[in-house]
Amino acid sequence: MNQNKKTADPSACVHCHLCQKSCVFLGKYGIDIGDTERLRELAMHCFLCGKCTRVCPRGIDGRDAILEMRRQAAEENKGRPKEKGYGMLLWEKRDYCFRNYKNAEGKSVLFPGCNFPSFYPETTRYLARLLRERAGMGTVFDCCGKPVAELGMQAGEARILAGIDKRLEQAGVEEVVMLCPNCYHFLKGRLRAKVTDIYSKLQELGLGQRVPGHLKVFPPCPDRRDKELLGKIRPFLEEEPLVEEDVQCCGLGGCASVREPRLAAELTEPLDREEAVCTYCASCSGAFTRKGYRAEHLLLKILGREETPDTKRSLLNRARSAYWREKKR
Repeated sequence: MNQNKKTADPSACVHCHLCQKSCVFLGKYGIDIGDTERLRELAMHCFLCGKCTRVCPRGIDGRDAILEMRRQAAEENKGRPKEKGYGMLLWEKRDYCFRNYKNAEGKSVLFPGCNFPSFYPETTRYLARLLRERAGMGTVFDCCGKPVAELGMQAGEARILAGIDKRLEQAGVEEVVMLCPNCYHFLKGRLRAKVTDIYSKLQELGLGQRVPGHLKVFPPCPDRRDKELLGKIRPFLEEEPLVEEDVQCCGLGGCASVREPRLAAELTEPLDREEAVCTYCASCSGAFTRKGYRAEHLLLKILGREETPDTKRSLLNRARSAYWREKKR
């Protein structure tokens, strides 16, 4: 791993081509992270997975560099992406239409995010009730704002963060417990409330079971470099996991599948279709399942739950979360 101090300035590139050889997107177009003119044209084609950053000997943070290009392009286009194809995403996420704070009770609340309730609706409700019974925790359904931020919409990102902050404060919430690694890494340190991961909370409450077997684990993009959340999952695993390093991204990263559908489909080809791949990101689980792989979510294993990703009704499941109201006992 590169130990140099990170910089978002691609002018430090020496064109060693390590990023090009390591990243399927850069490799497809034969460019390095320092080829800024070409990258500006292709910024929305990048999966923002951070692979280029991990291999760069100069410490260039390619993800941040390309994200800044997206921001500049959006600013020039009245705060929206110049490219078309994101209408559905913006309709849902810009002012999250399935938001639900009716169950925001107690100083600590569960924050399932968007995709876990989409693919694992029964486990979402099971966990919400378990935490209510054991710790008096409430549940809120909201989008963290990362999809809008990754389109380069800085004003929209700031508005979403301010809205989450305000709603949590009004509800008297002091801690939000994240199920989604994207929500966790995106919101950590950006809210007045403490941001905690579900695995630390389960440990704190003495909940969850040990998972047997030598598991192959696919870390999602935001956790792939430092594996912070994987480290917090490790106490629940009986054996050291085998970390899947050959697959760059599940194909959903950076909203790039809109521009690169074929590349997004090919990204997971190194996976063995006969072997289960475990992850701790519902988006990855859903993406793998849609491509015909056997995906298992580590949180379900820890909770002793059996639920396959509901890829056919994911949007409907997400919509239903807007109307969920926990019955008082």
